[in-house]
Amino acid sequence: MLKKWLASVGIGSAKVDTRLDNDHLTAGEPFSGKVVIEGGNTDQQVNQIRLFVMTEAVQEKDDRKVYKDVILASFSIDQSFTVKEGERKEISFEDTLPVHTPPTLGRTKVWVQTGLDVPNAIDPNDRDYITVEPHPFMRTALDCLTNELGFHLRKVEMEFSRRHEYIQEFEFYPGGEFRGDLDELEAMFFMGANQLEIVLQVDRRAKGLGGLFAEALDMDESFVRMTLTEAEINEGVAAVAEKFRQTIRQFR
Repeated sequence: MLKKWLASVGIGSAKVDTRLDNDHLTAGEPFSGKVVIEGGNTDQQVNQIRLFVMTEAVQEKDDRKVYKDVILASFSIDQSFTVKEGERKEISFEDTLPVHTPPTLGRTKVWVQTGLDVPNAIDPNDRDYITVEPHPFMRTALDCLTNELGFHLRKVEMEFSRRHEYIQEFEFYPGGEFRGDLDELEAMFFMGANQLEIVLQVDRRAKGLGGLFAEALDMDESFVRMTLTEAEINEGVAAVAEKFRQTIRQFR
């Protein structure tokens, strides 16, 4: 009876460890692994194993930055079982990393968190950090901005958003042909089934008295939305770069 009571408050209870077959993944690709469960000092009923793909986003609160966890996706291994005292169980799984999983660039962190649904017990959990490469659509867009148009990636950060819950914001400073025209370019990417939607914030460089006046009133920043279809992306980096070029040139 004492062992059961201790397990119910999380002492001597089952432990969980998720082991991914590959911790270097690309958004949208399958991933697999196994969940290893080790029984504690008494038998325990496990109702469900839950896997969460997680990140964290920064939120401004009382003039300070607070980082909060965000669930990107969740998966359940639907089976109820009993893990006996001292027993070791291994359960394999396979799923797909969501296409909207943010790449782990800049300050962005992504991890897979595993929990056991154990009645009347503290939820045992395990956190495994992974490296996430951009979805191929996003990779093409980033290559266009940096390699073709000369922008330099300065900062990447996850931020809370009222509309989208979270946004990964990419901040570039201009080089190449836009060096003298822009102070900064910010980009946000939204993955669709067969397309990539991009929101650009173009910060024009102040030119002359009118430009200084506009900058003082924060009128030098413009937002523009563009969409890259799968067909356009398949045309190659040069074609996509030209679409970026024509879009940004509107604000020179």
